[in-house]
Amino acid sequence: MPRPALPARPRFADIVTLLRAAGCVFAEEEAQLLLSEASSPEALTEWIGRRVSGEPLEFIVGWAGFYGLRIAVDPGVFVPRRRTELLVSEAVALLRQRLPEGAEAGVVIDLCCGSGAVGVAVASQVPVLELHAADIDSVAVACARRNLAPVGGQVYRGDLYTALPSRLRGRAQLIVVNAPYVPTDVLPTMPPEARIYEPRISLDGGPDGLSLHRRVIGEASDWLDEAGYLAIETSERQAAGTASIMAAAGLAARTVHSEELDGTVVVGTLRSQ
Repeated sequence: MPRPALPARPRFADIVTLLRAAGCVFAEEEAQLLLSEASSPEALTEWIGRRVSGEPLEFIVGWAGFYGLRIAVDPGVFVPRRRTELLVSEAVALLRQRLPEGAEAGVVIDLCCGSGAVGVAVASQVPVLELHAADIDSVAVACARRNLAPVGGQVYRGDLYTALPSRLRGRAQLIVVNAPYVPTDVLPTMPPEARIYEPRISLDGGPDGLSLHRRVIGEASDWLDEAGYLAIETSERQAAGTASIMAAAGLAARTVHSEELDGTVVVGTLRSQ
């Protein structure tokens, strides 16, 4: 079925009709955002064409709404999901539980940081003395550096902990992680916006989706301080697997799930606590 033609000066209703025809579930909200963000009618027309072709809205406008913040998102960078707000909420609660009221957190590490959204959101709620983030992808690192600069965070490129300065060993009060956890054979079933436009390295979690979780958890105790926390986003289906990996590594695991956000997080602490 052919899509409706776009008028020379598209109105809100025209854009909604076109986006709906392209399969956009939240056509009204997206149309309003495109209208409010486009700098000119020409830019608006270009943006509508890109969105209709399936490009993620966040790449088009250049940012994603996340935990009440605008997070810069460049094309080719993993787009922050609303479900990941649960990871932020848990991280903030853990830090507040540990720190005296009004105190700064010492060292917070955001691994597989992508755009840096999680680290920035945590720092927006709890003052962080040292915020460090790492990702293996150079495009993500460049984007994260833009987002972390206002909160004084440092971003490194490299493979998990190998990217971090060795002086951070044994000092992290919190390690927060949104590592890829989609099983490899499930990738072809993902929505085109993710499958086509986001880097595979930010999605592919290996045969069972837990390959990165094993590596992150396996070294976590070397980087946490004696009362530190490890918080990892996972899926509801894989949470038991993530928790069992933590237990095998000597961490006490607790699973948190939010139906509202469709998010799942496993929190690990050193058993000595």
